[in-house]
Amino acid sequence: MEEFSLVEAINQYGFPIIAACGLGYFVYYIWQWVTNEIDPMIGDATKTLIALVDRIRMLDNDMIRLNTKLAMVLEYYNKTNKSMDPEMEDILNKYKTTSQGFDQSGVEYDRKKSNTPSDNE
Repeated sequence: MEEFSLVEAINQYGFPIIAACGLGYFVYYIWQWVTNEIDPMIGDATKTLIALVDRIRMLDNDMIRLNTKLAMVLEYYNKTNKSMDPEMEDILNKYKTTSQGFDQSGVEYDRKKSNTPSDNE
């Protein structure tokens, strides 16, 4: 019984045929690897990404609600001309945002001048 030799196969069938068979096996191997190993990982990563996006949206909605509540409190203090409690002033100073994206209130609060909120009207 003779052993299979690559050189003999090339001599018998020609290089292009042997190269095409080798490339066909390579494509089959890559296809199986992607189908069996990569696709399940991408599916899991997609599920995780969707869950994270949903959590970020919930946090964004919570921030908008909190900003709206804060705007209502500031508007209340503005309309009643009451002075701020020191505790509330400390909370406002501690958690003051510089982001305009979360400023849903339309109320500007100037702490330097009078310690009372002022409308932009």
